[in-house]
Amino acid sequence: MSQKTKLKSFNQLHSYSFNKTESTYKKTTLPNGIRVISEAIPHVRSLSLGFWIETGSRNEDTAKNGISHFIEHMVFKGTKKRGVKEIAQSVESVGGYLNAFTSKEHTCFFARVLDEHLELAMDVLADITLSPTFPEKEVLKEKNVVLEELKQAEDDPDDIIHDYLEKAIFKTNPLGMPVIGTAESISSFHRKDLVDYKSRQYTSDRMVVAAAGNINHESVVEIAERYLKNVQSGSKSTAGNSTNTTLEEPNCVLNEYFKPIQQAHICLGTVGHGIKSEKRFALQVLNTLLGEGMSSRLFQNIREKYGFAYSVYSFNNMMRDTGSAGVYVGTDDSHVRQCIDLVWKELNALRKHTVAKHELERTKAQLKGSLMLGMENIPNRMIRLGSSELYFGKLISLDSIIANIDAVTRDDIREIAEDLFNENRYATVIFHPDGSQTVNFK
Repeated sequence: MSQKTKLKSFNQLHSYSFNKTESTYKKTTLPNGIRVISEAIPHVRSLSLGFWIETGSRNEDTAKNGISHFIEHMVFKGTKKRGVKEIAQSVESVGGYLNAFTSKEHTCFFARVLDEHLELAMDVLADITLSPTFPEKEVLKEKNVVLEELKQAEDDPDDIIHDYLEKAIFKTNPLGMPVIGTAESISSFHRKDLVDYKSRQYTSDRMVVAAAGNINHESVVEIAERYLKNVQSGSKSTAGNSTNTTLEEPNCVLNEYFKPIQQAHICLGTVGHGIKSEKRFALQVLNTLLGEGMSSRLFQNIREKYGFAYSVYSFNNMMRDTGSAGVYVGTDDSHVRQCIDLVWKELNALRKHTVAKHELERTKAQLKGSLMLGMENIPNRMIRLGSSELYFGKLISLDSIIANIDAVTRDDIREIAEDLFNENRYATVIFHPDGSQTVNFK
């Protein structure tokens, strides 16, 4: 068999495999409005189950910044049925794991278990999501835990600098607030705050149950209905600041900080596009070309050509109706100005010059391959299910995504670069070493 024939057969197999899997996607809306979505993958022995709530730091105000994340912590501290240790042991005792995360727009509680433990996972997730008791002593204790998490984040400059950048980009909009909150807001939380916020946000119209793995959709629906029948209904319009989309015009700003670190960190960016934007596929291709992976322009220039950085990348964070896009570089303090100049050299090159056809095709192949590889991970499939439902009300097929990536043209790349890479609309945040830390390995 020739290499060409082998490649054709491989592509046909992949096409069949993904189409067959996506054909197992099903959706049912329970009588109380909760959406149950699933994707059956019969060749595995596990499942990933997630409870998604359409609430995050975007729904908060300054005084209660971080309360979505704090509730994410507190649901593990006891329910009407289980104590702290029982919650911890419930899923781990059968070899699975239980976790959660909070973003600017969503909160997700999830479990990964063997397929035979679907009902156990549903029971535990329903219990912590619907029936946490928020013991006062645990609230006081968990404040200290989250404050330590905040300190840890501050000790991780290449991570926390993105919060500083989003504050500079989004300014007074809730999108500019950190998901974790601030020391002041975290310290102010009381049990009543948690109860009131949860009662407004954790309603059936804002909840999605997503399951991926070796499951049967009808079984997932039947079990979900039993455990979730008493979830209260609500209205998104009265749930908080979820519709707050008023953004100030981005402007050129430079914020510099001195911290007890050894390396300088640079983050520059601006307001990007939302996940429903018709430009999102062109932006994803552009971001991959600019700063995703070792073959990207930023990596090849700043790291490989000049040796100025170990870590350099671009990012494209898309939310419901807006987003953030930019570049991160970690470098020696003496190279800060040179790195910023090199970043803008690449950004301006994309504005002024059309990318070569072979570079565009290579980038598209990289993006599509990365997407397909991610589909081999069961938790990733669950996350794709939940986020797709909350953003689009359905699962966007892989075929559709790939077709949209393939449709991106060289003119599309230049057009979005001309629009996005405007220095007058970019914020720049720099963390400089304050000189108090030195390396001393012995």
